[in-house]
Amino acid sequence: MYKEKLGINVTLHVRLNELQYERESKVMIVSKTEELMALLNSNHGYLKTSDVMRLGISRAYLGEFVKAQGLRRVTQGLYMSMDAWDDGIYELQVRYPKAVFSHETALYLLKMAEREPSQFSLTLESSANSAALSKQDIKVYKVKEALVEMGMMEVKTPTGHMVRVYNTERTICDLFRSRRNIEIQDFQEAIKDYVRLKEKNLPLLMRYAKEFSVEKIIQLYLEVLL
Repeated sequence: MYKEKLGINVTLHVRLNELQYERESKVMIVSKTEELMALLNSNHGYLKTSDVMRLGISRAYLGEFVKAQGLRRVTQGLYMSMDAWDDGIYELQVRYPKAVFSHETALYLLKMAEREPSQFSLTLESSANSAALSKQDIKVYKVKEALVEMGMMEVKTPTGHMVRVYNTERTICDLFRSRRNIEIQDFQEAIKDYVRLKEKNLPLLMRYAKEFSVEKIIQLYLEVLL
């Protein structure tokens, strides 16, 4: 009788442990799903694999989540909800994390241009491979490594994603350096808008201008417009 009771107790204890494990497993599943949903919502409908990995969630579980939620693969390491707003600028940034948006695209992101440019413009260091970007009708500018991050900052795209972009003074210098590749109307309007800015930083502008060898021509424009 004692042995029978002992056997029943042991069986009951094992079953209780199994039930506890099942409950903990379900909690873990719910917790992972909630974490991924929170990540998806906070990033305005986009989900980056690298962000998921930082949470300690496996690629296998990510794959299940992507399938269950009907997410679309935008590019390697980036998924998108079907009801999210497309953000081509952010998608480019994910694909090329070292790129900095510049020229006309910088004007747009800095709210110095009302319309999104028909071609995105970005800057890479001179040694970067940009063949794939050029095939996608993207304007690519290159500078030496020491100048890539000069004047670089982060701003939000219109849909709320953070991307790398050059500040106003660096952008003005870039426009002067590349003025033969910029629509003359866009170029002139950008310079006039800069001069009208209350928060413009002329000493910084001239410091950048000297670095990029456009100091003399910018000085001439400023003497006329100021």
